[in-house]
Amino acid sequence: MTWTHCITRSLDPPPPPATLPVRPIRVKHHKPTHECGVFAVFGHPNAAVLTYYGLFALQHRGQESAGIVTASGPNTPFNRHVAMGLVSQVFTNPDLEKLKGTRSIGHVRYSTTGSSSLKNAQPLIADCARGQLAIGHNGNLVNAALLRDELEQRGSIFSTTVDSEIILHLLAQPNDAAGVFAALRKIQGAYSLVMMTEREIIGVRDPFGFRPLSLGKLDGAYVLSSETCAFDLIHAEFIREIEPGEVVIINENGIKSIKPFNEEKRAFCMFEYVYFARPDSIISDINVARVRTQMGRELARLHPAEADLVVPVPDSGNYAALGFAEELGIPYNHAFVRNHYIGRTFLQPTQLIRDFNVRVKLNLIKEAVAGKRVVVVDDSIVRGTTARARVINMREAGAKEVHMRISCPPHKHACHYGIDFPDPEKLLANQCSLDQIRDYLGADSIGYLDVAGMVRATGQPESEFCLACFNGKYPVPVDPNLDKYIMERRQNRVNLLVSEEKQPELFDKVS
Repeated sequence: MTWTHCITRSLDPPPPPATLPVRPIRVKHHKPTHECGVFAVFGHPNAAVLTYYGLFALQHRGQESAGIVTASGPNTPFNRHVAMGLVSQVFTNPDLEKLKGTRSIGHVRYSTTGSSSLKNAQPLIADCARGQLAIGHNGNLVNAALLRDELEQRGSIFSTTVDSEIILHLLAQPNDAAGVFAALRKIQGAYSLVMMTEREIIGVRDPFGFRPLSLGKLDGAYVLSSETCAFDLIHAEFIREIEPGEVVIINENGIKSIKPFNEEKRAFCMFEYVYFARPDSIISDINVARVRTQMGRELARLHPAEADLVVPVPDSGNYAALGFAEELGIPYNHAFVRNHYIGRTFLQPTQLIRDFNVRVKLNLIKEAVAGKRVVVVDDSIVRGTTARARVINMREAGAKEVHMRISCPPHKHACHYGIDFPDPEKLLANQCSLDQIRDYLGADSIGYLDVAGMVRATGQPESEFCLACFNGKYPVPVDPNLDKYIMERRQNRVNLLVSEEKQPELFDKVS
């Protein structure tokens, strides 16, 4: 039975040119990080090249690994190339020439579950009873541990540690046609998927619509992308967003849209607007840069400041700082110079290297702030280490006053849907009051945008968004026993006890 046969029958309503690859070193970041970006092409002779450029445009969504899978036609083997590193490092011209085919899916990854390793690089592929299948996933499953245990008890053997492979195993189960959508209904959490079978490209967005996914067209071919900025790069026409809970099947007969899930209240991740999405992308018919500029205006109305200069923390703070400055009529200038060639490659074994990491990414133009009252506008504060370093730099450069303004509310809660927010115990706003945060940063004042102003800036109702990292209200319930941060803390305690038993004299010296 083919994948085409399975999908078209499953319509019953649901029951209630580059350098050599370089492996990046995983570090603990002081900014929230993405999980990944996905891209797909159906019906174009240069599918692999288009996917390469699409992934290039989505590079901001993941810098650990990249991959492309292509296919020429029915009953032909899939071609796959994945490696650790940036898109420009992973693919050379010879690599792309080997990726023949008119269909392709691509993926860039930052790991929030599963280790940063080649075995976890996507897209993943499988050859099963229904034929070949490849999958790329953006998001995070909250019931991954339970599903993996269930599948292993039934004989499944996993070759990776990513939750994306769980979806692959569920889809590969040799059951009847209705089992395809039944498998998708089992997964809970955030997922925007691109899949490739021997005849189709398939796009899937979870019923809550946590992560973005859009449809475009180029020279008669169809494309899917996490963000519309990738369409701009390849000159594809944006058609529409894939709706929450929608499955689109693209084959030689055109596009088929199916909604096999129960309808849920929409919960789009607000942080896509605040930080993640590229400013030139369009989400819900709204330009991201325009939303961020409006957030800055809202912030200025809520927490104005008497100052001589507004300075953004580049790049994500640029538009919010511009809106803040325009609203209050304060001069706007770039006092931080960002090194765009750093990436995420610094090992951080000592405080000396951590401080170097902070300074090398953003260097301050001292003359721009000396003797001035400065407002520093950033999109978020997570652990506070980087923000504190910025204030110290300003003081050392001779700034008279330093006022911190943040274009979103305080982050007090972990994200379970695909954003690498740290353990809540490591979130500065979870542990400290506003006054304590101000004192820790060394700022003269601090002001965060509130939820109401942030939502107003989007022009959409609050009910459209997931705001869990701000208010702790999770659209998809999370079992505390499966919370990765709680499990990580438990494991750390176990490791510590084991270490104490093995090396008691060392711990005695330390204590």
